[in-house]
Amino acid sequence: MRGLACALLAVAAIGITALAPKGQAQINVQIGAPPDCPCGYYDVAPYTCAPPGYYGPEWFNNGVFIGMGPWFRGRDDFRGYVDNHFHPDHGYRGRMPERRERADPARRMDGAHFRGNEMRDGRGHVVNGGGRNTGGANRSSEGGGRDGRR
Repeated sequence: MRGLACALLAVAAIGITALAPKGQAQINVQIGAPPDCPCGYYDVAPYTCAPPGYYGPEWFNNGVFIGMGPWFRGRDDFRGYVDNHFHPDHGYRGRMPERRERADPARRMDGAHFRGNEMRDGRGHVVNGGGRNTGGANRSSEGGGRDGRR
């Protein structure tokens, strides 16, 4: 008798659960404004400012960084070079610009002197066709350079 009572109780609990209204799960992620960095920012959280020389000239439009990751404002088929020697995950320990710091025109480098070693899409993914960029792509843009000088 006791086993029958437990079985009936279990069936009743399942029935009540099955009749309960179904809720819809929703996830809302807000990323806020892009980091205000003079030479762009890294493509991984916490999106710290990248030093001059990390991004190639194709990442800039009239000297303004076109964005990266969640704030990318370029074409879907965009590809651009970075010099990952300027990334902390690759051993870089040099000076990092602060947010809201203004770019120093004397530290910018033209495209002819940029030496990228990795190609990425606008979301930060490494893409095929990498290799070495010896500069010259869009020479009118202002990008960074290995030593940060013109």
